[in-house]
Amino acid sequence: MYKAYVLLALTTLFWAGNSIAGKLAVGHVSPMMIVTLRWAAVMVALAVFMRPQLAADWKAIRPRLAYLLGLGALGFTVFSVALYYALTFTTAINTSILQGGMPLFVFAASFVLFSSRIVVEQFLGFLLSFVGVIVIAVRGELANLLSLNINFGDALMLGAIVAYGVYTAALRSKPAIHWASLMFALCLGATLVALPMLVLEAAGGGLIVPDLFGWAIIVYIVVFPSLLSQVFYIRAVELIGSNRAGLFINLLPVWGALLAVTLLGETFHLHHGVALALILLGIGLAEYGGRRLAAKG
Repeated sequence: MYKAYVLLALTTLFWAGNSIAGKLAVGHVSPMMIVTLRWAAVMVALAVFMRPQLAADWKAIRPRLAYLLGLGALGFTVFSVALYYALTFTTAINTSILQGGMPLFVFAASFVLFSSRIVVEQFLGFLLSFVGVIVIAVRGELANLLSLNINFGDALMLGAIVAYGVYTAALRSKPAIHWASLMFALCLGATLVALPMLVLEAAGGGLIVPDLFGWAIIVYIVVFPSLLSQVFYIRAVELIGSNRAGLFINLLPVWGALLAVTLLGETFHLHHGVALALILLGIGLAEYGGRRLAAKG
């Protein structure tokens, strides 16, 4: 149980660092270049160093290959593209805190796809998380909510968290294979979808080949948010389930806000504090409900 908590804490720290890296990357490397290189690099590394394991799991992978490729495209490419483009329009604090809304969509997807059971505390926790997301999206101004005046970057992040919520819930149906084999299949799907998008970026004149600083950012993104965090997250889902693991994504805005303020010098506003408070209250309440539900069996 506590092993899953440690894994999820590190996962969210690395993911928060991904938002910081994406913000720093603006002007040094284009979004689709980052997305393509990050997943292709992980895929190649796994193919080289885990080849015997991949070969051993191929019989289990083959009948579910299309499913796994689709999961990789959704959870890795779609989410990453939306995140990096969002960071060209909004702050790292906003993207980090908005990602705290993922558990709501994990819950919704789990309910729709698998009819997952919930208790009152979980529902209330998810609701509080969603309110926190809305506070960020409208920048703490009720008038923005009434007029639907939402920053385009924040809107992109809302789309990203919906995609990752579905991905997290759908991991429940993955075949019983080694984590390296699962990651390879997911990265393959992500790379196959990213390549034509990279071509479109180049055709539209938006391609930026990484400079030295850009390469440093890519190395960080490949090692921590792309490889280690995904492995940790997959293992945590195996230990405590997608609903409870998804809930811990709410720790991401805490790390994200701290990193954005200290490393990027971004301003922490009152509405950020309100959103964080709602999210932290939501995670505590829903985790309590998750434990109670697990105890009932």
